[in-house]
Amino acid sequence: MQVKTSKSATNVVIFVILCVLAVFFLIPVLLVVMNSFKSRFYISGDPFAFPNATTFVGFQNYLSGLSATGFFAAFGRSLFITVFSVAAILIFCSMTAWYLLRVRSRLSRALYYLFVFSMIVPFQMVMYTMTFTVNRLGLANLPGMIPVYLGFGAGLSVFMMSGFLKSIPHEIEEAATIDGASPIGTFFLVVFPILKPTTVTVAILNTMWIWNDYLLPYLVLGTDKKTIPVAIQIAMQGAYGSTDYGGLMAMLVLAILPIVIFYLFGQKYIIKGVVAGAVKG
Repeated sequence: MQVKTSKSATNVVIFVILCVLAVFFLIPVLLVVMNSFKSRFYISGDPFAFPNATTFVGFQNYLSGLSATGFFAAFGRSLFITVFSVAAILIFCSMTAWYLLRVRSRLSRALYYLFVFSMIVPFQMVMYTMTFTVNRLGLANLPGMIPVYLGFGAGLSVFMMSGFLKSIPHEIEEAATIDGASPIGTFFLVVFPILKPTTVTVAILNTMWIWNDYLLPYLVLGTDKKTIPVAIQIAMQGAYGSTDYGGLMAMLVLAILPIVIFYLFGQKYIIKGVVAGAVKG
């Protein structure tokens, strides 16, 4: 009885701590939403105050922000880059992870550790050489961003998928081979559907990264073909350091909304996929 009481008390303490942490994580998001409905002149003075009859401006910040940033054009560019980059990462990295695990050789082991090593190399270390190489190869355009993001996202994706693939019995693939399936058919008809938890996890992590990325699109595409983060930064930053905080907050709300919706639909796979990919890897 005493053991059960102690365990219940521990669970309550853990639950309270997690609730407090959740509140701390949600406060910045709530502040952004709250200030998006306030006049820009009152945000800097009292950012923690709720909108009132004096400070409330309705959807004026949203309308002015949409006009100033060219939001819908930037949204289309970000959507194109994110969707096709994530699709390329899921397909090619899952096939790479499967090959590296099933073909046991010195080369495959060396390639696996090369992918793992790439996770610890900071982007700032290679961004200048990367920009030079991308320009020389003619990839400084929207379709060219897809292989660039594939290269930067391959390390973590291959690592997570390799960890999950280790739990798949070889007998399943051998049975498909005996039934006449080719290696490609075995992968897409048997292996890839089993990878669903890790695939969704990798998709969510890469979607959040690519959608919110500022530096890479700015270096490669410049200001001519702005994605959402670049468009918001440039449009809301006025002359002499003046910033339209009202429009900035409103555009931030619209920018994070698609990611929040996407996360809510795939959140049940997050823990399952991360644990399978990290612990077993």
